[in-house]
Amino acid sequence: MGRSARHEPLTTQYEARYWTDAPGICGIDEAGRGPLAGPVVAAAVVLPRFYHPDGILRKLHDSKIIKPALRDSLADAVKDTAKDFGISVIDNLTIDRLNIFRAAMLAMNKAVVSLDKLPDYLMVDGNRFIPDLPVPYETFVKGDSRVFSIAAASVLAKTARDRIMKTYAEEYPQYGFDKHFGYPTKAHVAAIEKYGRCPLHRKSFRLKALGE
Repeated sequence: MGRSARHEPLTTQYEARYWTDAPGICGIDEAGRGPLAGPVVAAAVVLPRFYHPDGILRKLHDSKIIKPALRDSLADAVKDTAKDFGISVIDNLTIDRLNIFRAAMLAMNKAVVSLDKLPDYLMVDGNRFIPDLPVPYETFVKGDSRVFSIAAASVLAKTARDRIMKTYAEEYPQYGFDKHFGYPTKAHVAAIEKYGRCPLHRKSFRLKALGE
């Protein structure tokens, strides 16, 4: 039984507060702020108005606590169920140029812009958002474990980024990107110490373990 089984099922209680006046509610989340390599990926998800979770989506929760196989199935279900969704990828070179916070904000805004239609209201994971869009928003600390639309975006962002990192693992097998997905594990730090950084590494991220 997965860890997510110990958490209360998510409902669309937060979305329901706004659906009467704002039919297009969009959840936004990102994946990949902490890794030493690879992109930051954001997703935006607009559910059908007055949607109530059913089927496998009753198991939806914060993507970090869901086992990979279930997470992949949930991502497919979100795509099938959503009225609209968008995914944005910001590469490591842009992260180094902007810094990770600004790159994450850019990814979130681009995910929304990629939707077929601008939503009426944004629900954003975290405690800070810098919008580049004329759309009202609200931030939710730990929103991916509280707000259904944000959890849906969390799953799309996480699965999209994991697929990218698995592809990178084929190009640079010595780093084990398919195992740690670029996060600073002991094995990853040891690989950097042995082989140096590859073109996918974020040069602006320094490692105390390497005396940086």
